[in-house]
Amino acid sequence: MIVPSNDNLIVKGSLNPGATEFEGDIILLLRIAEGCKAVDGKISVPVYRFENNRGNLEVLHFDESDPDIALKDNRAVIHKGKEYVSTLSHLRLARSKDGVNFTVDEKPFLVPQNESEEFGVEDARIVKIDDCYYINYTAVSKDSYGTSLIRTNDFVDKHYMGMIFCAPNKDVCIFPEKINGRYFALHRPYNHDFGKSSIWLAESPDLVHWGNHRCLIRPRANKWEDEKIGAGAPPIKTDAGWLEIYHGKTLRNGKDFYSLMVLLLDLNDPTKVIYRGDHPILMPEESYETNGFVPNVVFLNGMVIRNKEDLLLYYSACDDVTCLAECKLNELIPFIK
Repeated sequence: MIVPSNDNLIVKGSLNPGATEFEGDIILLLRIAEGCKAVDGKISVPVYRFENNRGNLEVLHFDESDPDIALKDNRAVIHKGKEYVSTLSHLRLARSKDGVNFTVDEKPFLVPQNESEEFGVEDARIVKIDDCYYINYTAVSKDSYGTSLIRTNDFVDKHYMGMIFCAPNKDVCIFPEKINGRYFALHRPYNHDFGKSSIWLAESPDLVHWGNHRCLIRPRANKWEDEKIGAGAPPIKTDAGWLEIYHGKTLRNGKDFYSLMVLLLDLNDPTKVIYRGDHPILMPEESYETNGFVPNVVFLNGMVIRNKEDLLLYYSACDDVTCLAECKLNELIPFIK
């Protein structure tokens, strides 16, 4: 059982974990989504308030009969034109020796720490570069969502490096080593004027300042990813290329449907696509993948490779739960040996 971070909150979901190995353990950095305890006649939302660079959790209560209240969907509440999230997320560590049975810490690893995170911190990706672990995550606020970065050597102490992709941008995946002297990352700017949300590539000299942005792949006119796409876990280096598993969204009966797809990029030039799968490697089929907080969603933030061929995919289902799928590399891409 996952303990709430505050007596006024309840845990609504454990999802979208980043994953890595550390000192013989598999580490998951879970997004813990928390909502407010029910109060009769009230609609309650959690928010962080910041004063003197310190954040404090507050619970706002609105009367159900208030004519200025509107429920956007099960994820948002609008009061007098101001939008709030119905759940607020933080990041929490879980550890396992076997990769299956995890112990979840009782206290958060990362909570909102500035106004760019007042609506929560979400969807971590972890990448080890040399002897340091870099964790990028989605920072959510009234100004939309951006991507911030911290680093740690021990998953105890952490150093905040700032927002590296401003809003609206998410699904950032940093490559685990330099390529031709530069750092690279996949990211997903939000398209709302024309075109569709796609996976972009950027490069950096220092992991903080990113540029030379270019669109890498776009949604395709098929029944899996014709609405939008976004990067999943940080790419894994294989002999055949950089392996990336990304998500694609389509609409089924007017509702979102998310699947996982495969992409392989050139080792020396990640702008070159070597292989892109035509069909999902994973799509919502099981009951816990089709029925939940957000139905028909499978979403990947973290994967771990063992013995150079065994892939552990830590994915979430329905924005509710964290799941594990296992496969061999050569099951994903036929010509990987």
